[in-house]
Formats: sequence, structure tokens, C-alpha cells
Amino acid sequence: MDHQNKPQTRRSLKRKLEQEFEEDKSGRCKAAVVESQRTHEDIIRDVRIHVDVLNTCISFTEAHRAAAKCSAQLLSEIAMNEDVVDLIVECGAVPALVKQIQTPLLLAESDPIPFEYEVEKACAFALGLIAVKAEHQQLVVDAGALPCLVNLLKMHKDGCNSREMNGVIRKAADAITNLAHENARIKTRIRTEGGIPPLVQLLEYHDIKVQRSAAGALRTLAFKNDENKNQIVECNALPTLVLMLSSEDVTVHYEAVGVIGNLVHSSPNIKKDVLLAGALQPVIRLLSSSCLESQREAALLIGQFAAADSDCKVHIVQRGAVPPLIEMLTSSDVQLKEMSAFALGRLAQDTHNQVGIVQSGGIVPLLSLLDSKGGPLQHNSAFALYGLAENEDNVVDLIKTGGVQKLLEGEFIAQPTKDCVAKTLKRLEEKIHGRALNHLLYLMRTAAKAVQKRVALALAHLCAPNDRKTIFVDNNGLELLLGLLECKSFKQQKDGSEALYKLATKGTSLSSVDAAPVSPTPQVYLGEQYVNNPTLSDVTFLVEGKRFYAHRICLLASSDAFRAMFDGGYRERDAKDVEIPNIRWDVFVLMMRYIYTGSVTVEIDHAQELLRAADQYLLEGLKRLCEYAIAQDISVEDVMLMYELAEAFNATTLRETCLLFILEQFERISTKPWCSRLIQRVIPDLRNFFVSALVKCYDSNVSSPLWPLD
Repeated sequence: MDHQNKPQTRRSLKRKLEQEFEEDKSGRCKAAVVESQRTHEDIIRDVRIHVDVLNTCISFTEAHRAAAKCSAQLLSEIAMNEDVVDLIVECGAVPALVKQIQTPLLLAESDPIPFEYEVEKACAFALGLIAVKAEHQQLVVDAGALPCLVNLLKMHKDGCNSREMNGVIRKAADAITNLAHENARIKTRIRTEGGIPPLVQLLEYHDIKVQRSAAGALRTLAFKNDENKNQIVECNALPTLVLMLSSEDVTVHYEAVGVIGNLVHSSPNIKKDVLLAGALQPVIRLLSSSCLESQREAALLIGQFAAADSDCKVHIVQRGAVPPLIEMLTSSDVQLKEMSAFALGRLAQDTHNQVGIVQSGGIVPLLSLLDSKGGPLQHNSAFALYGLAENEDNVVDLIKTGGVQKLLEGEFIAQPTKDCVAKTLKRLEEKIHGRALNHLLYLMRTAAKAVQKRVALALAHLCAPNDRKTIFVDNNGLELLLGLLECKSFKQQKDGSEALYKLATKGTSLSSVDAAPVSPTPQVYLGEQYVNNPTLSDVTFLVEGKRFYAHRICLLASSDAFRAMFDGGYRERDAKDVEIPNIRWDVFVLMMRYIYTGSVTVEIDHAQELLRAADQYLLEGLKRLCEYAIAQDISVEDVMLMYELAEAFNATTLRETCLLFILEQFERISTKPWCSRLIQRVIPDLRNFFVSALVKCYDSNVSSPLWPLD
């Protein structure tokens, strides 16, 4: 994770300069005209006048110094408007400003310096404003500004202690900060020009504003530049930076924690040095700072410390970091939530910390952040929950607070987040046994109704197949899920339907029904050549006025219905011609073809009539083929009719297929006006189906789906 956010940092630089601009208003030359009233040509004219003054007034005479001071201040005021910075540069302001921060020749060594430090301060300030725009950074450096700015940093060595000198040092440090921002070449150049040692020395300067500016410059120089980081540490900056973390001035500890954050980023050795310097406890204290920016930086730094080693993770928790980090999760500031979730995610990868984070109330806010629209915030939260799920003692808490539903239902933005959530669910699934399962069963029997439902929903998705009967039959889990279908809340109905569907199909790629049923009775198949063949025929059926030639031996072997017809006391026993009044010819031929061959292609156009005929003549194998064909064509629009058809003809497999279709497609079915009637009607069948299937699987010790495989 990058330690600096570019747009925010850029705004921060601009805001900082604007604040200092307001602080320095006193003693500044007054602009003759309000800028908002000036035309583009007016601004160009004024800028050129000021540039000419800076180019010509280069001595230490009072007149020159006064004119240079006024022009530099007015250029600074104009440069506060970013829209005209390009114009200032085009008019040649940069080399003119640099010329003024070079050391001019004194008229005589004993002469006092008029407006001492004020010209240099105003020029450094103007250069810093120009450098806010990245495209001008190199131009300022090429004009020779860096050696001059570094020399200004060293002014404190003269022993002088004045407000003016403090101001010029501060403006020089700020200008260096802006020049180096997001510019790797200039960062390196500042180091080679000797800029880092005086900045480190200024951390101990007596003026708070100078300390702050020096820290701000070091913060920028340390970002993604290993050589600069090493030199800052070698200059012994760490002890002072650690002390600055405890400063009562929020701007000082904000900059200090920022420097340390950039120093340790991707630098394990410096991270160890920082911890040895005693930074951990002051950083933890900053988690409760009144300064939002310091809180962000501290949370990020805690996350970086937590990556060091397991002992460090434990020490962070022992020293009180977890409660403020959890409190940050509910902040209105998105970045603060992101940083705290990042830190908690790192801490949660250690076994000793996982229960502590949960006991401190971390689960609920982390789960809430899964609903956020920001990818990094989602991912940091998911990563933290993944760590918490490793500990068996946290499984119950994650489930009873609705964590499984959050993980299952979340709309996750990035693929790594989706992968992390999948791993978390898998981790929970692996831990639902023994003590954890017993605790969940206890909650499902005794807890508040809402918790009972959450537990039942989670177990439907995560429990091991061998535990299904224990959970859902013996401990009332099935009734809890069925009860959800009858709730007025659509969300609860949907959750219940999804859980029941998962319970029925877990561990398999679902097929509607078995398309190749085993015949319930031994069969004698005469073959296709005897279908409607008068050869050896000993019975004739009359269907829609047409004759169908059949053979009793084949019919007697096909079903109990034909055996009763020809062996019992029915009138068809001795009849040569048997009239079939309620079956169409095409359907009857298909039925007879199945009897003679043991197979038939059931087209959907004939499937329902053929099902009726198969039920009438007790042809179970043909019924199953018809059920299969009908099941392939079930839709949301006709599922209620198909369910009624299955009931009418005792088509068990088709009925069960309809039940699972209703569960699977509940969201779409719920929009139909007849949905509530259908749900009320099917609940008894759902209960019977699940109880029968779960008991059967348990008795046969089968770890398999309740519904047949394809």
C-alpha cells in the first residue's frame, strides 16, 4: 500500500502554503488592485515588472532590498492562484527568484543587512508555490535553486535566533518538500546537494514551525527512496522523531509519524531500528489522537509494524492498540477505516491476537465494512475476517453475528477480495465440528430466535454431510429454515430458500432427475419389430378407432395393471379387442413402444399425457422418463402447474424436482401473485423430503447430496 495518496497530498501541500500565507500577511506589501478585478493583461504586466525588479535589485542596498522584498511578496500572492502560475513561469520569474536567494556581495562587512532574511524568505516561498505544479519542479532545480535552498537551511548554525531567520528556514524546507514531491530524480538530487543532514538537525530546532517543516521535507524525501531513508537514519533522526510523536502540537506529531511511516515502508531493517528506538507506544497513543491525519498515519504504521514478526504483533495488542483501531472502523472517514482495517488484518494473522480482536468487538464493524463501495476497504476487512476465522474460538461468534450471510451475499469488487472471502468460508467450514458444532447446536436450541436462524442458515451452507441429520432433524434446524419461508420479510424468505437448496445439493452438480431409472419389475422385451405387429398377436387394442396389435406375454410382464387386466376377473381377460377410451393414439403407441423395447424418446409435447398413461398402467420406468422430460422444461411461469401435475399422478421425482426448482428460483417466483399460496402448499412436502433424505443418508452413512447426481 502506498503511504501517500497523491491527490490528497497535493491538496495538503497547497493548504499548508495557504495557511502560512495567511500567517505572514502582516508586513507584506499590499497589492494595488484586488486580483479578482484584474485582467489577464494586467497580471502579465505586473509580473513582468516584479521580475525586472528582482533581476536588477541584487545588492544589499536598502532600496534594492526593499524593492526585491516587495516584488517577491507580490509574486507569492499572485502565485497563490494556480491558474496563473504558468504565466508567472513564462515571464521568467524562476531564475529571478533564484538569483535573490543567492548570497549577494555586501557593500562593507560592517554594513547592516536591510530587511535581513525577508527577501530570501519571500523568494523561497514563491518558489515553493511554483513547485506545487509538478511540471515546474525541474525548471526550478535547473535554475540552480537547490544549493541555495540547502544553504538557507544551514542559517541556524550562525547562532542567530530571530523570527525572520526562522521564517526563511521554514520556507526553504517547504520549497524542498514541494520540489521533491513525487519526483524521484529531485529527491536524489537533494541528497547529493547535502540537504538531508541540515533537515535532520532542524528536527531539534527550538521553533515548532521549523521542526514541522523539516519533518515534512524528510517525509517527502523518504517516500520510495531507499538511499534517502538510509541517510536519514544514519544522521540519527530516529530518536528525535520518536520524541516528536509525543509532541502536544498535532502538526508536529503528524509530520513525525509520517516520516517514520515512509522510513519503514518496505524497509524491514529500518522497521527494526524504529521499534528499537521506542516508537511503538507513542504510535499506539496516536491512535487516539484528536488529529484525524495522525490517526490515519498511526494506524497504517501499526499495520506495517505488525508485518515485522509474530512477537511484534503480540506486543502491539498487549499495549492497547486494538480498542482504538476497532473504534476507527466506525469512523465517517473512509481512509481512517481503511487504515484501521489494514492494521487489524495484519494483527489478525497471529493466533494469539485473533480471540482478543473478537472479544474487543471487532467482528461486527469489520462485517459492516464488507458493504463498502471501496475496493481497498472491502479487501482489508475481508483479510482481517479471514485471520479471525482461523481460530476455532471465533467460529461461533462469526456465525451468530451473521458473518456467514455477509460473506455469502457480499458484492465484492476485486477478485483478490472474492478469493479471500471464499477462503474464509472454507476455513469456517473446516472448523464446524466437535466443540464448535456443539456450541452452535446449543445456540440453535436455546438462543434468541434471530440467532437460531442465523446458525441454521450458516450450517446449511457449511456443515459436513455426516452432520446434516443431527443438525436439521435432531436439533430442529429444518424447522427453522422452513419457518423462514413463511416469514413476511422477503430477505428472510430468500435466505431460507437458498439455505435449503444448498442443503439439498451441497457437493454436487445438480441434475433435475435420474434419466435412466431402474425398472421396478423384471422385463421381457419382444423388441421393436413386434410393436403393432399382427404376427403372433393375441390381443388387439382399439384406440381412436385404430387397431393396435399386441402380445399378452409382453403386457403381463410389463406391469401389475396389465396382469390384473388379463389374469384377473376383468372383462378384458378373454376379449380379443380391448377399447382404450382415454388415451390418444400417438401417446398409446409411445407407451407400447416402451413396453416392447424398454426405452422410448419422450418429447415434451407428449410428456404430460404419457405420464398420465404411465401412471394409469403402473409403468414406473416410463413415468420416470416422462418426469425427466417434463423437468427439463419447468419454468417460473408453470412450476405451480407442474407441481400439481406431479401430485395428481404421484410423480415423486417430478414433485421433488419442482420443490428444488422453487427453492432455487425463489427470487423470481416471489414476484408472482400466487407465490405465497404455493409456498404454503409445498412446505409439508419440503419437510417430508428433507427428513426422509437426511435420515436415509445418515442410516446408510452416505456423505452425499440429498438429490441424485447427473
